[in-house]
Amino acid sequence: MTTDSLPAWAALPAAILLIVGGSLAFIGALGLLRLPTFYMRMHAPAMGNTLGAGCVLLASMLVSSALLHRLVVHEVLIALFMIMTSPVSATLIIRGAIYRAGINAQRQRQKLEPS
Repeated sequence: MTTDSLPAWAALPAAILLIVGGSLAFIGALGLLRLPTFYMRMHAPAMGNTLGAGCVLLASMLVSSALLHRLVVHEVLIALFMIMTSPVSATLIIRGAIYRAGINAQRQRQKLEPS
C-alpha cells in the first residue's frame, strides 16, 4: 500500500460493505450447517456467499479507486464470473441430487416388488 491515508468518504462505506459482506457470508455458512435438508442447505451458501463476496468486492473497488485516484474495475470481472458460475454450479449440484434420489427410489421399488 501507499503512504496515503484513506479518505473518510471511502473508508466509511468500505467498512460498512465489509461488515455486511462478512455477515452475509457467515449467515450462508450457518445455513449450510443448520438447515435440515440438502436442498435447503444448497440455497443458503449459494445466495449468502455470493452476495457477501459481492459486498467485499465493492469495498475493494472503492478503496483501490480512492487510493489510486482513478477508477479501478478489476473486481467487476471477478464479480461477473462469480455471478455467472455460482448459481449454475448450485443448480447442477441440485439436479445431480434429484437424479440420484430418483435412481435410489427406483431401486427401492424394484426391491419391494415381488418377482
